[in-house]
Amino acid sequence: MNTSYCDSILGHYLNCWKSEPQIYIWERGPIQSLPYEFRTLEFAPSAARQMWTYATCCMSEPDDIDPVELHLFSTIKDESLIELLTALAYYYRNTTRVGLNHTVNFGKLWQGASKCEHGLVSLPYLDGPPLENLEIGNKTVKFYWLIPLTKAEVEYMKRHGVDALERKFEGSSFNYLDPCGRSVT
Repeated sequence: MNTSYCDSILGHYLNCWKSEPQIYIWERGPIQSLPYEFRTLEFAPSAARQMWTYATCCMSEPDDIDPVELHLFSTIKDESLIELLTALAYYYRNTTRVGLNHTVNFGKLWQGASKCEHGLVSLPYLDGPPLENLEIGNKTVKFYWLIPLTKAEVEYMKRHGVDALERKFEGSSFNYLDPCGRSVT
């Protein structure tokens, strides 16, 4: 049986996170500029994952040289994260490809009164290599974690590098789920 690219990506998330997502298509904006199968997935909290998880599905396409999909986490159900990932997919497809250790400007605050208006494309540390890599044919699709950052954290990373920023995260009480209570710089 020939599994579609979209089914392969969706199946990969299901295999790693062991739960069924709600599937969304953001219908505002230039959605015709996104791949036909593009979706945003919303995984509700479960016993194993006590947070909301939002993920792209088919932000990449089978012919991409370095296909990438992104996910981020939240303490609350938040439709604005569907919009955010859709906007990032548009940016990825039509402006600049993003990859590991790249930063992106959200163009708005991450959530509510958050100080985070940027994101770091990071390894999926909470899920590891089983999520990070999906082999489809002769390609490896990369699944990266989008970690919200403050402007100060982005500036720190530009000056000192991503490894220094990650050491700051590890050495602090960094809470990647808290949109309001932190900056490690």
